[in-house]
Amino acid sequence: MAIWINDESRVLIQGITGRQGTFHGIRMAQYKTNVVGGVTPGKGGQIVDLDGHKAPVFNTMEEAIEKTNADVSVIYVPAKFAANAIVSAAEAFQSNGGGLIVCITEGIPTLDMVKAVAIVDSCPDVRLIGPNCPGIISPGDNGGCKVGIMPAFIHKKGRIGIVSKSGTLTYEAVAQTMSVDEGQTTCVGIGGDPVNGTGFIDCLSAFENDPETAAVVMIGEIGGTAEEDAAKWVATNMTKPVVGFVAGSTAPPGKRMGHAGAIISGGKGTAAEKFAAFEEAGIYVARDPSEIGSVLVKALIDSGLREHK
Repeated sequence: MAIWINDESRVLIQGITGRQGTFHGIRMAQYKTNVVGGVTPGKGGQIVDLDGHKAPVFNTMEEAIEKTNADVSVIYVPAKFAANAIVSAAEAFQSNGGGLIVCITEGIPTLDMVKAVAIVDSCPDVRLIGPNCPGIISPGDNGGCKVGIMPAFIHKKGRIGIVSKSGTLTYEAVAQTMSVDEGQTTCVGIGGDPVNGTGFIDCLSAFENDPETAAVVMIGEIGGTAEEDAAKWVATNMTKPVVGFVAGSTAPPGKRMGHAGAIISGGKGTAAEKFAAFEEAGIYVARDPSEIGSVLVKALIDSGLREHK
């Protein structure tokens, strides 16, 4: 199994006729993701060739969902239009039984996202991942479902769930699981913007309820309190082992590291505080990305999920 997407997911690409939409659409189709079409206002009726896979283009999300029965959408739309794309997807999905929106776009104005997230929150059957994230992937036995920009070839079907604020460190976590002969159920890059959709607790809860996920790797970063909140949730709700890492341990106060949300303010949001919260919650801590694999092995052994060699 996997969380939120699987081999049966029917995926639309918002912005499919743009350079990024076509480029990543081809790679999604090559991974055997079921891309059923795309949306670009004013270009409905066209067909986009995704390396032999023909994807029809629609003018609106409403029309696209009606014609394709899609339940997932990925957004490769320029920043000034991306919030509107999120809203149109959310409203269309809510009217058609629900769906998942994955927004890859970075640089969306914060006030635009505040309004967009408020509308998504008013749609109880709709989930938003992102923005400014690599997306979500559930590896299968022969391909899988890839909704985003992550390099598909580094993944392998397995039993480890991964959730990360950092795109690059998502890939490192994948590599670390592979280095100890483990694969992944689903990898979710939630992004590090201060206003976004799905968070750590959403992902942890889904992995906790997924029977094929045996353990979780959680990658946080400095700034905010999402990691501390997740640690409190793990302490009282999680029965599966969790391995945690926090990026930005050497960042000085006031410095933004990569993501807009990754800033230490007023002495709060430091890596030290987050590591301490992890340890208090019983999360297995990796102090360096290169330790994630070995710490994961220890967590699995301690939980009786792997034999000691």
